[in-house]
Amino acid sequence: SNAGVSGQAFRYGPQISNVAELEVVTGKGDTLICSESENSELFFSVLGGLGQFGIITRARILLQPAPDMVRWIRLVYDEFETFARDAETLVRRPEGESFDYVEGFVFSNNDDPLTGRPTVPLDPDAEFDSAHVPETAGTVLYCLEVAVHYRNTDQTSTVDTAVHRFLDGLGYIEPLRFQVDLSYIEFLSRVKRAEEEAIANGVWDAPHPWLNLFVSKSHIANFDRAVFKTLLKNGVGGPMLVYPLLRSRWDSRTSTVLPEGEVFYLVALLRFTPPNPKAALVDKLVNENREIIRVCNENKIEFKLYLPHYHSEEEWKHHFGKQWSRFVERKAIFDPMAILAPGQKIFTTMSHNL
Repeated sequence: SNAGVSGQAFRYGPQISNVAELEVVTGKGDTLICSESENSELFFSVLGGLGQFGIITRARILLQPAPDMVRWIRLVYDEFETFARDAETLVRRPEGESFDYVEGFVFSNNDDPLTGRPTVPLDPDAEFDSAHVPETAGTVLYCLEVAVHYRNTDQTSTVDTAVHRFLDGLGYIEPLRFQVDLSYIEFLSRVKRAEEEAIANGVWDAPHPWLNLFVSKSHIANFDRAVFKTLLKNGVGGPMLVYPLLRSRWDSRTSTVLPEGEVFYLVALLRFTPPNPKAALVDKLVNENREIIRVCNENKIEFKLYLPHYHSEEEWKHHFGKQWSRFVERKAIFDPMAILAPGQKIFTTMSHNL
């Protein structure tokens, strides 16, 4: 288990905040039912536990009625500070006073079909008119991606009024607003369609070393300057997501590690390579990811890797910080022989003994 984040995590929390009950096979071979009220230590250990405490064999999750339709909107910004301010405003508003979905991404300020301005319009017949981009804009632009849910029985005017109210006061470039209405199933299937296209093109099966980080609100502007505007100004061959999340929607009893502060940002660099890439290209991309981490450390940018990969116990200790001792104690309880997920190099059979 990792966490599971998306454009609705600001409201409902990550996927691990929406689990009611689990069936888990522990490292000791015990099959246990666990929840917040039953075997709770195992329950919270496994959630975000990177597979270190048990194998989840069943999960009972929270559900709610699905909407019929979605109005999907993209708003373009030329300044990161305005983009971040508006995104944080939207995720902090109470339910009913904001959009149902809030994400964002960075794209190159050029005409590259994979990483630039053509990736923004939602309607295939719509065009991105670069004449509306201020001359003062830099090497990258920003897109706030939002959506409002509604029923088939809702009047169009009702949806229009809600959208107008939610957008009021935001600082996006008004002519660069793109929107479509589609069914909820079509909206949910957008990632699946992208995956199917990548499979058909052969890029899905090619190595694509993704990098995912949680960056603190207090350092996200520095990350923008040092990484997006510099190292990644030409993109990564795929989406570069960046959007805020709220710490209060996460349960501190789980094993997930977050930056300090109520607001932090997901940064997801979803690289893709051409089919059958040479080893040198893959090594180059991996090294670029390492360079991003080095630059973050050099600039004292507070972050935590999401889907982390480290090579030593010392690096893992630094990653977990003050949560390390709890993580070690849980390992000793539920997997004392350290047989689960050894490839992560968090523990050896003896190193976790207290």
